[in-house]
Amino acid sequence: MSKLAGKVALVTGASKGIGAAIAKAFAAEGAKVVVNYASSKAGADAVVEAIKAAGGKAIAVQGDVSKAEQAQGLVDAAVREFGRLDVLVNNSGVYEFAAIEEITEEHYHRQFNVNVLGLLLTTQAAVKHIGEGGSVINISSVVTTFAPPASAVYTGTKGAVDAINSVLAKELGPRKIRVNAILPGIIETEGTHTAGVMGSDFERNAVAQTPLGRIGQPDDIASIAVFLASDDAGWLTGERLTAAGGFR
Repeated sequence: MSKLAGKVALVTGASKGIGAAIAKAFAAEGAKVVVNYASSKAGADAVVEAIKAAGGKAIAVQGDVSKAEQAQGLVDAAVREFGRLDVLVNNSGVYEFAAIEEITEEHYHRQFNVNVLGLLLTTQAAVKHIGEGGSVINISSVVTTFAPPASAVYTGTKGAVDAINSVLAKELGPRKIRVNAILPGIIETEGTHTAGVMGSDFERNAVAQTPLGRIGQPDDIASIAVFLASDDAGWLTGERLTAAGGFR
């Protein structure tokens, strides 16, 4: 039997990259998936079409997770379309590096609003419906241990995600809802290409420090998310799984 048969999952920020890979992997394992996007309707529609072409079920729903009404709307869409919600993946995130001299209020609020407030608001809406055996998966980052220069705000958001992950695991544990985090290393996505990471000295140095000798791919993270969402991970909560090929 498929690992996620009968489950309904909401994946935020799923129009591309890691989120898209998780949405497709969930559907391949039998879940019905809500593919959230903030601005890339075409990307989300393409993910949904790929899922449907493979025999799965999915819908695309627009929403800014940093707005309470829109975060609630994502959850409402899942329940309205599929009748329930079992898994939430808080993947929506933005990043922008800046040296301490360059940090502005806008730079700070943009990242904290999406990466931290968005996670809280979407989880708040979701746990009204997620029942016993449900799972919340938070996408953090290896930057919380790697701590690269000029990433004070972004690393700060992911440090907050790690702390919130631990709190919510304890808070939701009595309701038999598991909460875990994945900390990806550098992953080849549209975003890392746009940011100029791929093919740069930064990438080459990262590969040189990675025991498994390569940059990660979105599917590397998606398979871990499937595990955490499944009953196979039924005794795991409050964990932070670093998925970086050994890079620290």
